[in-house]
Amino acid sequence: MDANTIELLKECSSGCKMAIDSISQIRDYVQDAKLRELLMAYNQKHVELQTKIRQLLGQCDEEDKDPSLMAEWCSKMKISMKMNMHPDDHQVAKLMMDGCNMGIQSVSEYVNKYPDASPQAQDVAKELIKAEEDFMIEMKEFV
Repeated sequence: MDANTIELLKECSSGCKMAIDSISQIRDYVQDAKLRELLMAYNQKHVELQTKIRQLLGQCDEEDKDPSLMAEWCSKMKISMKMNMHPDDHQVAKLMMDGCNMGIQSVSEYVNKYPDASPQAQDVAKELIKAEEDFMIEMKEFV
């Protein structure tokens, strides 16, 4: 695998980890059963994508990438502050939509930055973007 493919996969890995961490942090605030099911379904989708990414990176003896400490810290602080102010499903949905939007922008930026990455890496990145778009659409019901 070439360097651009590896970089794209690592950024997708980081994005999946951010999503999984955010869902984990927020699920204790969820009251609506349907919202809880959606969160768990999209968490599982991100776990599956992360597994796929790890397999692709493993083929060239590369490790996945953790999100930056600053990004993790900012996300945790934002979720904590907003949920302490408004601990309801409406706020959960808004925060998840914000996260989806950031994920879509970030991964799209890397897809555009590395257009010559392998077709497999491009497909995984597009699958992640699609998952984020679908997740955001499903959250609209709860806003």
